[in-house]
This record gives sequence, structure tokens and C-alpha cells, in this order.
Amino acid sequence: MGVRPLTSADPVRVGPYVLLGRLGEGGMGSVFLGRSAGGRTVAVKLIRPELAGDAVFRTRFRAEVAAARAASGAFTAPVVDADTDAGVPWLATAFVPGIPLHEAVVLDGPLAEPALWAVAAGVAEALVNIHAAGIVHRDLKPSNVLLALDGPFVIDFGIARAAAGPALTATGLVLGTPAYMSPEQSLGDPLTPASDVFSLGSTLVFAARGTAPFAGPASALELQRRIVQDEPDLSDVPDGLRLLIAACMAKNPLDRPEPRQVVEVVERMAGVPRRAGAWLPPRLVEAVEEAAAVLAPTLPPRPDTAAADDGPGRVPRSGADAEGERSEPGALPPGAG
Repeated sequence: MGVRPLTSADPVRVGPYVLLGRLGEGGMGSVFLGRSAGGRTVAVKLIRPELAGDAVFRTRFRAEVAAARAASGAFTAPVVDADTDAGVPWLATAFVPGIPLHEAVVLDGPLAEPALWAVAAGVAEALVNIHAAGIVHRDLKPSNVLLALDGPFVIDFGIARAAAGPALTATGLVLGTPAYMSPEQSLGDPLTPASDVFSLGSTLVFAARGTAPFAGPASALELQRRIVQDEPDLSDVPDGLRLLIAACMAKNPLDRPEPRQVVEVVERMAGVPRRAGAWLPPRLVEAVEEAAAVLAPTLPPRPDTAAADDGPGRVPRSGADAEGERSEPGALPPGAG
């Protein structure tokens, strides 16, 4: 995950966390890399001030943060800290050193079939935990799936519903990403967990082809019409995955499999390698290892080597310093709209 320098307008601390740089920005706020005094590295989401001033949002935000705390699982980045009553509310999630799926495809092309099965199983397993906590993700897409050495992780869950009120959406906050919305979400109908399953199918199509299933020049309204009326383009999707993805993208939510059934299909059809790094190609392993460099703690130089910057006792720079010029990832922790 790329880390950009803080701007002059950014805070240097949020709660107990010193901010080391920017990770990204979304409709609901900015995301920073933070570190506690004890060395814990987290992703800190600072909510937009205009949302902070809305009493309805604050009420919903408290409820969603509480629910997100309960959605922790093997393939989610859980909420570890939050202050929902602060002047500007914030929350912190575990920092996952990984590369967003959309960046991985741009960097190394569509994923090979074994990696596609691993993404299907890992994201579905994450959805099992998210849905068990009473949460519908609402914005599952390639930028909200991080590829780490030990599997894919789902981020940015549990907060979007807090901004679903008419007073907030009227400010221009877009809930969901049109290319990966379900038909019912495109129509503005009530959402169930099945909506996330449709978005999982759309995300897998992107991972397999490098384009969304309803791709092509189109306005947001035209794109939503295609999602509601047209069949997805599953060309170039490996044959073994095509039936599973087609089932996930059924127009009727009742016809889609549940996330646990997706996991069972993957286990039956392919199995999933669990050895760290075994499921990613070398170029993506290198990119993930670069992202992990920010976990190195920032330490003061030893007194006996302070003047010898290039000597053998020199303390290496932290990953945030060394890699500060990498591009913004575009993938956000919970609540990034």
C-alpha cells in the first residue's frame, strides 16, 4: 500500500496515534497510516467534518462501528479502536500490508485461475463473518480487496450504512460504486447480504479479465441499466469459475448462493493454498513485501552511531520514509464510501 506524505492541512495525531502519512481518501473521509506509542501500526479513518456535524450520521456511525468490531475474521481488517464522540469521529483498523486487487491487475495483469479461486474463497469467508455481524458491505469492489501474502482481505466494511440517510446522500456522498453494484442496489431497493454476493461475482470478473462485467463507455445511469437488464460479460473467465460467478450474479437475489456455499464450492473444486506467498505470482509478492516495509518501527539513532549516517550501525529508515513516494492505493479501510 503506497504511503504519501501528510499535507499541511492534515493533523499529525489522531487519538493515541501519530500519523505517518496518507493512505487514501474516499467519500466519507481521509485514511492515514498511524502508529501508537507501543509500535502498533494501524489505518486511521478520519470522517469528513460535514458528516461529523450530522446527528443522524453520528447515531448510525456508533452502531456500525460496534457491529464492525464484531465482524472480525481471518480475511477482514478489523476495527481495533475508535472515538465516535470526538469532534471529528475516527476509527482505526488493523493495517494489512497488501496491494489492492485493482492495482495488482494493473501491475501484473489478470490473476491466474488458482489465485482467482483463492480470492473467491477468501472474500466469501470474509462475507460470512461480516454478514453474521448484521452488516451488508454495500461497496465490495476490487479496490476494497487487499492481496496479502496470507490471502485476500476485505476492507471498508460496516460503515457505509451510517451515511444512508437522505440528508447525507443529498450532500453528494455516493454509496457504492456503480460498476460493482447489485441490481437491487442500482434500483435503490432494500439490500440483503445477497447484494454483496453479486458484487463478489463482479469483482471476480474484474480479477479474471481486467475489466468489470458491464464495462464499456457509459454514464452511471446507463451502467446501472445494464446491471439491471443485461447479462454480464463472462468472456475470458476460466471455464471452471464461470458457473460459480454466473450464480453469484443472478438477477434475483434469492437465486444467488450464500457466501458459505461459495467457500464450499471452492474447497470442492480447487482447494486453496495456505502457505504464505504461494498463491501470488512473484511480481505481486514483491509489491506486497514493499507494502509491508511500513511496518518497520521508526527508531532514534543509537548515540554511538548518530554521526555516522552511512556507517554499519546506521538505523534503516522506516518503510513510510523509504517508500513515501509510492502512488495512492485507492483502497480504504472500513467506511471509505
